[in-house]
Amino acid sequence: MKSIKNTSVLMLLLVFFTSIAQQHLDPAYIKITNERAAKIVEKLGLNNPEKEKVVTDIVAQQFRDLTAIQDPRDAEIKKIKEDAALSKEKQNEKIDKLKATADQSIEKLHKSYLKKLGKQLSEDKITEVKDGMTYGVLPITVAGYNDMLPNLTAAQKEYIFKALVEAREHAMDGGSSKQKHGWFGKYKGRINNYLSKEGYDLNKESADWHKRIEEREKNKVKDPTSKE
Repeated sequence: MKSIKNTSVLMLLLVFFTSIAQQHLDPAYIKITNERAAKIVEKLGLNNPEKEKVVTDIVAQQFRDLTAIQDPRDAEIKKIKEDAALSKEKQNEKIDKLKATADQSIEKLHKSYLKKLGKQLSEDKITEVKDGMTYGVLPITVAGYNDMLPNLTAAQKEYIFKALVEAREHAMDGGSSKQKHGWFGKYKGRINNYLSKEGYDLNKESADWHKRIEEREKNKVKDPTSKE
């Protein structure tokens, strides 16, 4: 019963701090989120100024809503870590609860965000937005695996793609470039473990791949008209 009450208190605190954070967002940060969103939407090629404005507002607001959850969470975690009166065990307990509460809010926000985008964009365009929010890491990584391992089976390619799609869903909610790339790094570790079990010597494959890349670069220098 006590645990339920503590969780409820944390939820209320998070909602309160999120509300305060939303009210005091730096105008400069609002400008940055608008610009980031505009760059993503521009690449969609919607050819509809009104729709572009609506989608840009949705994407920009998502950046701000994530910040409004993550910044208060991080500030509270910092306070807990600096509280010398708390044992390490107690600190970790409080931090874990804060993270779990924030994660619940982020998950709800994620679903709501995709629902809003779904009213304006096709699935293909939503995918482009997701890639835009995560620096295009998914298609770049898929292309890298395919280039490094040209003999991948259809099942192996599917595993890699699905794992990276899952990584992208998490990375979309990352509060920084480091966190976004961190999610992909985590899932690339899973992919590499899977490929190792499938019989690939990834150290050798990677070394061979880089040699092939170097050869391509040399050939480009020799033939500047090459389109590769």
